[in-house]
Order: sequence, then structure tokens, then C-alpha cells
Amino acid sequence: MDDTVTETRDLKRQRPLLGMGLRVASVTAFAVMAGLLKAAGARGVSLPEVVFYRNAAAMPVVLAWLLMGPGLKAVATRRPAVHLTRSVLGFTAMFSYFGALMLLPLAEAVTLNYAAPIAATLLSALILREHVGARRWAAVIIGFIGMILVVRPGSDLTLPLLGVGLGVLAALSLGAVTVTLRQIATTEATEAIVFWFTMFCIVVTGCMLPFYGQMHDTTTFLLLLAGGLCGGLGQLTMTASLRFAPVAVVAPLDYVQIIWTTLIGWAFFATMPLATTLAGAALITASGIYTAYRERVRAGRDGQKE
Repeated sequence: MDDTVTETRDLKRQRPLLGMGLRVASVTAFAVMAGLLKAAGARGVSLPEVVFYRNAAAMPVVLAWLLMGPGLKAVATRRPAVHLTRSVLGFTAMFSYFGALMLLPLAEAVTLNYAAPIAATLLSALILREHVGARRWAAVIIGFIGMILVVRPGSDLTLPLLGVGLGVLAALSLGAVTVTLRQIATTEATEAIVFWFTMFCIVVTGCMLPFYGQMHDTTTFLLLLAGGLCGGLGQLTMTASLRFAPVAVVAPLDYVQIIWTTLIGWAFFATMPLATTLAGAALITASGIYTAYRERVRAGRDGQKE
């Protein structure tokens, strides 16, 4: 989500293979996180607790990243309002995503979340008034068809409506986050964006704990802790990948997470996605990769004009 900010800052230090390796490590960490937090949800953990522990456990990783890098001064900002907007959108995306994760099979929940580039394209056209060419609109349509295949409405194997709604809301919110980051990337540091978002999630869900929090056994708390650490590690390696390779090189690797979560769902939750889900995932992946490619082409043209 912070791709453009980091790439423009570290363009000179290109080591594509290292960047690709870090990106694979990132999506692997996020896939493991999804499996661990889904397992915690199956043990009676409420949604606010899942989001709280995900961020609370990730905060030490974020702080270590800051202290080993630019220091705490990097989180200073003169634009708190933009961080609040980004955090509200990001919180909505995370809350909805984890809600979908608890209600849907693992592969389906993650696949729907990867429809975010479709939403980002739509919102950039509507809000930022960006020009969207015929080929990018074609990619949006293909991705939308993929979403229909994953959701499979009207069939005897229709997914839970609430879970699908949360999955779609997560994708829309994540698309809105992408659009927002384009607007604030020029003035706000990646470190500040990640720190304030994590802090916002901790504070908001912390206020919910008196109503939704409860005691759990040691295994459940370990699942939550491990899930949060994997989330923090995933965020860190995702950001680090862009210090060594351009977005166009590493972004397509994000879709490896669909493979990992499919395998995790099969191995630990005994849920194998249907052929329609796999077909939909393929279309969404193709749509997302092509959208990333077209974004790169457009950015290159804008750079040449400058």
C-alpha cells in the first residue's frame, strides 16, 4: 500500500532479485498471518480482538524498523488530518478483511481482497479524475468477472452473504487507501504512514476491548501473537522490497499469497477451493498484474513529460 512512496525514495539502489525475494517473504508472512488469525477466530476470538492483537503485536516490529532506520523523528507530521483519513480507510479495510477471513474459506477471503486494484482504478477515475484507457477498463471488467466467479451468486454453494459483503468492502476500502496514498505520498514519509495507521488501529480496537475482549487459553494468545508478528514482518518486508526493485517487478508477486492461502486452507482447514474460485482468482490476478503494468507505463510517460 505504500509502494509509490518508497520506490521514489530508493530508486537508485536497485537489486531486483533481492527485492523479489523480500516480496515473496512478505506475501508468505501475510498468508501465514491469515491462517493464524483465522485459527484464532475459530477458537472464539472476536473480530475487534483480532484487529487489536494484529496491530499491537506488529507495533514492536514497526518501532524496531524506525529505530534501526530514520529514528522516531520520521513519524513527525504537519498534516494529521491526512493520516486520520488514511487510517480510517485502512482500518475499515483491515476490519472488513479479517471479518471476511473469519466467515469465508481462506482462499476466497484472500482472493476477494486482491480485487483492490480494480477498486483503485474505479476510484482514481471518479475521485482523482485520472484518465483510464480502454485497456485498463478491460482489465477492470475481467477482474469483476473474476469476483463474480469467486462469489458464485445463485449457485447451491453460495458463500455467506455477510462474509462476501465484508470481502468486497475490504477491497473497496483498500482501493480507496491506494488512491489516498497517491495524494499524500509526496509530503508524508512511509514510516509516518505505517506508524500512525498502526497506532490508530490499536487505539480504536483498544476502546472496544472492554465490550468484546475476553480471556483465552495460552494457545489462542500464541496464535494472536504469532499472527501479529507475521503481519508486522509482512509489512516490513513489503516496504523493504521496494528499496531494491520497482513496483512493476515486485507487485505481480503479491498474488503468490493466493497460492499460499489455498495450500494453508487445504492443509489446516480442510477447505479446497472450487474450480470457479480458482478460475476467478486467475482472472483477478491477471487483471491486477496488467493494471500494475499499465500504471507503470503511465508513470513512465508522466516522468518523460516532466
